[in-house]
Amino acid sequence: MTNTFSDSRNLQKDVFINLEDAYESCRQETAQWAKTFYIGTLLLPPVKRRAIWAIYVWCRRTDELMDSPEAQARPVDELAERLDKWEDLTRSMFQGHVRSSLDAVMVDTLERFPQSIQPYLDMIDGQRMDLHRHRYATFEELELYCYRVAGTVGLMTQGVMGLDPAYTTAPWSSLPDPSEAAIALGIANQLTNILRDVGEDRARGRIYLPLEDLERFGYSEADLMAGRLNSDWKALMAFQLQRAREWFARSEAGVRWLSADARWPVWTSLRLYRGILDAIEKLDYDVFNNRAYVSTWGKLLDLPMSYFISQAR
Repeated sequence: MTNTFSDSRNLQKDVFINLEDAYESCRQETAQWAKTFYIGTLLLPPVKRRAIWAIYVWCRRTDELMDSPEAQARPVDELAERLDKWEDLTRSMFQGHVRSSLDAVMVDTLERFPQSIQPYLDMIDGQRMDLHRHRYATFEELELYCYRVAGTVGLMTQGVMGLDPAYTTAPWSSLPDPSEAAIALGIANQLTNILRDVGEDRARGRIYLPLEDLERFGYSEADLMAGRLNSDWKALMAFQLQRAREWFARSEAGVRWLSADARWPVWTSLRLYRGILDAIEKLDYDVFNNRAYVSTWGKLLDLPMSYFISQAR
């Protein structure tokens, strides 16, 4: 890897950025804010893990435009303008222009692992959905949101992970679509986030559980905003957890066809993130007063099992 990135296109003076320092900053941010995900990235070869850290930080910056404490205090019109500017910067970044250390690592990543800009634009559109929409009537509506804010991450990272050479020689009738599997894993992760963060989201006036499901289980918006724990809530949450697990299951067929050096990391991340669903059950579905997570020991103990699974098709 080159140590310095220089780009003077569309700039008044050259930008010189130490790529090692820039990637290290991405590593630190990933380790701080995405502990479960970070463990999986450490199992990747260095060039791939750095690329994943860069993509993670780009996604985090996109999310912060809407969900940071500072953004929450801003008017909608200003947030919309921020998203428009971020889209312009993203398009410029894909043209190879560098204005920051994040641009530098992303341009370097895109040169090593070429990919389409569309998932990035779709993620920005997902943030735009949060400008005016705080409820989802049906799961079909929520699924689009989940694709944009998380399924896109699967598409962003699949080129970095790569496919096993055997994928190109296997009978095509039996092969999963790797893009569909990547999207499914992103959606599964987002559904898990939604279930874990119900309490935090209600403080922002947001309900991501489909309203049709609340009605089906006799649990009202007022019940949710009050954090009411009862049998209807538990039945509703059990249903939501099963749906999330089904999305994880959809992704597994694709994980099996990833390149050999990516299967263990992705299986580890998948299994540990799915473990949050188990943690919610152990809390008896009380996500209003607790945050579900997988313990450090639980993460370490799962590594050998994930490795064993990664070695089989």
